[in-house]
Amino acid sequence: MLFAIVAAGVAHAVQPDEVLADPALEARARSLSAELRCMVCQNQSIDDSDAELARDLRVLVRERLTAGDTDAQVMDFVVARYGEFVLLKPRFNTRNALLWGTPIILLLAGGIFAVVAVRSRRRTEAKLSDEEKAAVERILSEAQK
Repeated sequence: MLFAIVAAGVAHAVQPDEVLADPALEARARSLSAELRCMVCQNQSIDDSDAELARDLRVLVRERLTAGDTDAQVMDFVVARYGEFVLLKPRFNTRNALLWGTPIILLLAGGIFAVVAVRSRRRTEAKLSDEEKAAVERILSEAQK
């Protein structure tokens, strides 16, 4: 019973008529499908989605592989057709570098701000004049009596 529950969690939405005869090509298709986002479900790969658009994308990936495309060519074709959003793991490029770098920039800016704030607080400590020092010494000596 426990095995059936665990095995049900890894079921894929790939239909039997989509499976390629060549096991090597099918493994490549499954690998690529796991990296592509279902545009309907958005939080699932097309390999896991039952949506009609996901099925169309799975078929498209398999058609491109049987036509002789490399994995990179298939991914580039799908991204060119559907946009960068179709990738579950977006690529790092100049268009999204600011998006990837913003957390690091914010952490660095916060750290610099904290260091500057602590240093400026230390500098603003008032130094006592000779008269004030004498007054403090007089007050302390009276308090000790």
